[in-house]
Amino acid sequence: MATYRQQKRCDEEGVFVVEGPKMCAEALSSGFEIRVVCAAAEWLEAHRVSAKEVYEVGAAELERLSMMKSPNQVWMVLTRPERVPLPATRLPLTLALDRLQDPGNMGTIMRTADWYGVRKIVCSRDTVSCYSPKVVQASMGAVFRTEVEYVELPQWLRACGLPVYGASLQGRPLQEVASERGAAVLLIGNESRGISAEAMAAVDHPVKIPNLGGTAESLNAAVAAGILLNWMAAGK
Repeated sequence: MATYRQQKRCDEEGVFVVEGPKMCAEALSSGFEIRVVCAAAEWLEAHRVSAKEVYEVGAAELERLSMMKSPNQVWMVLTRPERVPLPATRLPLTLALDRLQDPGNMGTIMRTADWYGVRKIVCSRDTVSCYSPKVVQASMGAVFRTEVEYVELPQWLRACGLPVYGASLQGRPLQEVASERGAAVLLIGNESRGISAEAMAAVDHPVKIPNLGGTAESLNAAVAAGILLNWMAAGK
């Protein structure tokens, strides 16, 4: 089981790791196939689990498996779902991520998108995996409810047939830009480099969040995504 700590092994087998009572409760109600469960006796007694392999383990074994600072009670391996991609044209809002690298940002953005009812996130192929353990934990269950698709992003943006809004320091202040009433795409770029030139070429509406304080250089990518998601959602 310890080999599932290696992202390469998980990618090869098409699985991902979930741990902790809250996230594993989400897993149980998600309908995802559960391949392996390692849990303390009290957790197993309190939950009905349908899995290929179930093991009762002690605290030492959970600590060996866990990637958390304070491992507790339960650790699972789930099969990644095979989904038919949702057409962005049928959704009110699709989020696109260009070269996002930080797992914490990715998970937080997934969690925020879930809050606003965004069911599809399209990512460049070099964006961090949504099944990275840190992303999964930071998503707080959004990984079970949100479709994340990895594509050649500039090409996808050009072909999607929807207006594309891109977060850019060179864009117009969002108060001056009317958001679409129909389906649209919101594009967020890399934490330090922003949106690539290739992806920016497909942006119809570059927008920026006004720096009212006038001191900070930039916003965290997840914070910026949250502000822009709220703006887009309110505009619909």
